[in-house]
Amino acid sequence: MTTVAVVGGGVIGLSIAWRAARAGHVVTVHDPDPGTGASWVAGGMLAPLSEGWPGEDHVLSMGAASLDRWPDFASMLRAETGAEVFTAEASLTVALDAADAADLRTVAEWVQAQGYEMRLTTRAEIRELEPSLGPRVRLGLLAPTELSVDNRALVDALRRAAAEAGVEFSPAAVHDLADLPDDQVVLAAGAASARLWPGLPVRPVKGEILRLRVRPGATPPPHRTIRGSVHGRPAYLVPRRDGLVVGATQYEASDKQVTVAGVRDLIADAEAILPALGEYELLEASAGLRPMTPDNLPLIGRVSDRVIAATGHGRNGVLFTPLTVDAVLAELGGDAIPEVRHACPRRITEASMG
Repeated sequence: MTTVAVVGGGVIGLSIAWRAARAGHVVTVHDPDPGTGASWVAGGMLAPLSEGWPGEDHVLSMGAASLDRWPDFASMLRAETGAEVFTAEASLTVALDAADAADLRTVAEWVQAQGYEMRLTTRAEIRELEPSLGPRVRLGLLAPTELSVDNRALVDALRRAAAEAGVEFSPAAVHDLADLPDDQVVLAAGAASARLWPGLPVRPVKGEILRLRVRPGATPPPHRTIRGSVHGRPAYLVPRRDGLVVGATQYEASDKQVTVAGVRDLIADAEAILPALGEYELLEASAGLRPMTPDNLPLIGRVSDRVIAATGHGRNGVLFTPLTVDAVLAELGGDAIPEVRHACPRRITEASMG
């Protein structure tokens, strides 16, 4: 019987631990406070098509492969915990000016050419789909197969599912993977991964988000995830049961302090897309650290005979969860899945040497 240490208790680590325990491994999650890092601050968008851009073929194909796995993953989690984690179906990306409209057409043409479903929507169609959006919106790009999840409900459900599957939780911080006695180690420590495996190309990138609650009598929030660009800054509004998550800033920084400028920009940009936003209650402003890699692809695979990396997911940790779980379980069984071949941790080192 294989013993497995999972270092990191975010959505990725908890999911791997839960499914590995269900597969018969003896699993321990090492994290002083599971689920409180980037996973707790995430928007929960499952939007690989909307984020597509010409040239990023591998990011698109991996994201789409993981999106395809999400319904079964959520169904399995619901069967074990009763949790309903989906909050919206479909994403609508909107353009407020001519340059952004041109970008939407570029994305639509490229993603459709890869065989995925997206369609441009006119101003009239947008008003019919989402009447609360502002009059400046001139064009939309609808991705009907994309989803969003409540990241915090997901974290809570995964903690319960892992515990019920027999996963042990160790609150002691891990400083050296060599100190762990287990047969196999899964490194899923997000932005902290490079400290535990020196040379792993993962860096922290700060992102701030707002959580808003709908007040009585206020305009209802959109039914779909709404994305857009305002003054060159990406913005998104992700539905929740009682309101919205608004995000997200991006800084090359490693602190988790929320800035006045960040909150100001998030509110202003979101209000340009959804004018009724000012009626909502500002419930929370928080920041997290995304684990980014140089090429925006995660690091999934073996870095040694004993250690498997499952990190570097950047903005897409929640999206990539089911695919990462399948890949790590395959590695624990001595196999590999083809969908993650471009996420091999050795690729960046090998490219720099080549």
